[in-house]
Amino acid sequence: MSIQPRFLAHKLATSSLISTASSPTPHVVDLYLDYVCPYSGRLFNTVYNSLLKELEKKYPPGAFTFVFRQVVQPWHPSSTLVHEAALAVEKLDPSKFFEFSNVLFKHASEYYDTAVYNETRAQTYDRLATLASVSLGVNKDEVLKLLAIAPSEDGAEHNSGNEITVDLKLFVRQHRQNSVHVTPTVAVDGIINNDISSGWQVEQWLEYLQGVHDKK
Repeated sequence: MSIQPRFLAHKLATSSLISTASSPTPHVVDLYLDYVCPYSGRLFNTVYNSLLKELEKKYPPGAFTFVFRQVVQPWHPSSTLVHEAALAVEKLDPSKFFEFSNVLFKHASEYYDTAVYNETRAQTYDRLATLASVSLGVNKDEVLKLLAIAPSEDGAEHNSGNEITVDLKLFVRQHRQNSVHVTPTVAVDGIINNDISSGWQVEQWLEYLQGVHDKK
C-alpha cells in the first residue's frame, strides 16, 4: 500500500533507502505500531535493531521495504501526544524519524498511564520535545511550535488541534479503513498476517520472509 510523499520517511528499505534500478520490486512489510504499546515496542526492536541487518546480508538492496504505520490506541491517553511528537520530528528532519521512533520505544514507559496521570498535556509535550532534543539534537522550540495549541483570538473555545493534527488524522483513517485495531499488526504485500507475533525472534522472521521472497 502506498504512502503520501510527505511521509516517505516512514519507509525503510533493506541496505538502501532507495532501491536501485536493477533491484527487484520490493516486498512491502507494513508495521502497524503504537508507541506506548509494549508489544509494538518489542516487534519494532526486533525488526529495526536486528532483522534489518540480517536481511541486508542475505538479499540485494531494496528486496524488502518496511513501512511504519502509526496507530493511536485511544485507551492510552498519551498515545496521541507521543505519535504527534514523532510526526513533528519527521516534519523538521525526515531523516530522524526512525531514529526518534527507536528512542520513543526505548522510553515508552515514561509515557504510560501512570507516568502522565498527574501532568498536563503541555507538560507531556515538553518532555517529548526535550527527549527529541537531547537524544537527536532536534530543536526543542521548533518541536513545541508544531505541537502547541494556539490560543483563542476571539475569546471562544476552539477544537482544531495543532500543526500535526491533520497529518495524524491521515494515519488514523488509513488503519481504520483497513480494520487494524490490534497493535502490533503486520501486513505483507498488502495482506495482514495475524500469525506474525511480537514474540517472533529474528530467525522466525528470516524463515518467513525467505518464503515470501521465494514465491516471487
